[in-house]
Amino acid sequence: MRKILLPILMIFFCGAAIAQNAEDKIKELGIELFTPKPPIANYVKAVQVGNLVFMAGHGPQKADGSYIQGKVGEDLTIEQGYEAARITAISILSSLKAEIGDLNKVKRIVKVKGMVNCPPDFKDQPKVINGCSDLLVEIFGENGKHARAAVGMGSLPSGIAVEIEMIVELKE
Repeated sequence: MRKILLPILMIFFCGAAIAQNAEDKIKELGIELFTPKPPIANYVKAVQVGNLVFMAGHGPQKADGSYIQGKVGEDLTIEQGYEAARITAISILSSLKAEIGDLNKVKRIVKVKGMVNCPPDFKDQPKVINGCSDLLVEIFGENGKHARAAVGMGSLPSGIAVEIEMIVELKE
């Protein structure tokens, strides 16, 4: 009995130790989530269906309410676009936390759709949206890895640099 129980306990406790605490990781990274502003049009920022949360498109909104604007590859560098995507991830996580209360309820990030405001000949959309993807993996570990689209747009609302949507699976 002991020979069977020990491996089971090892798997249980090691698995628990591997699970990442998202709230602690956000604090460790020095990230401050903020109270999201209401939507600018006739929609909601999140819709929960079962254990999935569909996050509306968010832009690179800072805590003070201002946005990073401009075309990546024209007004902004790839690095500045990357930072805009990272800030957008913080904005989405702020809205997600407002919706579900605790980011430790996240089982995994399922999908990210990133749209980059850029000229027609710009080809580095994936490098820009990595700003969001990299942060999600930093916070949620393996559960932050997701399916993704990174596309270019001729314009985005209010001239923002990026817009990102996300689908999140919650723990049962």
